[in-house]
Amino acid sequence: MVKILLTPAHQDYLKGIYHLQRQGADASNSALAATLGVAPASATNMVRRLADAGLVEHTRYQGVRLTPAGEHAALETIRHHRLIELFLHDILELPWDQVHEEADRLEHAISEEVEEAIARKLGYPTVDPHGDPIPAKDGSRVEVSSTPLASLPPGAVVKLQRVHTQDGERLRYLGSLDLYPGACVVVVARSPFDGPLTLEVNGQRQILAYDLAQLLFVTPAEPGTSSQPG
Repeated sequence: MVKILLTPAHQDYLKGIYHLQRQGADASNSALAATLGVAPASATNMVRRLADAGLVEHTRYQGVRLTPAGEHAALETIRHHRLIELFLHDILELPWDQVHEEADRLEHAISEEVEEAIARKLGYPTVDPHGDPIPAKDGSRVEVSSTPLASLPPGAVVKLQRVHTQDGERLRYLGSLDLYPGACVVVVARSPFDGPLTLEVNGQRQILAYDLAQLLFVTPAEPGTSSQPG
């Protein structure tokens, strides 16, 4: 095993492998290259270096998996990223569609002392502005079981838990419909053949395309919750 000092590139690869694993996708070199926007040969070389350092296990024809050490390093980078997103959004008031790219640039630069200061300032949060869980320092995270909004029948009353996209245009559009985590959503009607959904969002009638509804994950609303604004 070769001990290495993790660079931003190493951290990006580990984070990419982690996300592919969480999605249940094949974390092959080609999938990793597509995820990170690099040449397949570059992904192959980096995976070899990470394997030599004991951070990943690579089995031919079976893809790449993080070792416990690799998963810990990936979660540390993800913690930095999501804390920065929340700090930029809640403290510096950047729109939620801008914080992802900024956090991508800053996640590699902050020290553990700054990370702790950000977490303390934010009250040790468990989710970022998009509802994604923020790992704790030990790598644990609060996972909330949620359901795609697109799968629910008319009459369902739910709370928006998580928005599973970082695309700026989609986030701006969802924001214009008030579809932020925490919103109360009522499924009013569904069009057939994967057509749009008619919703009430915090008491306002909205139309949402089916493919966008697939990106929204929800939990049951608390009993007695009204769709009307408070």
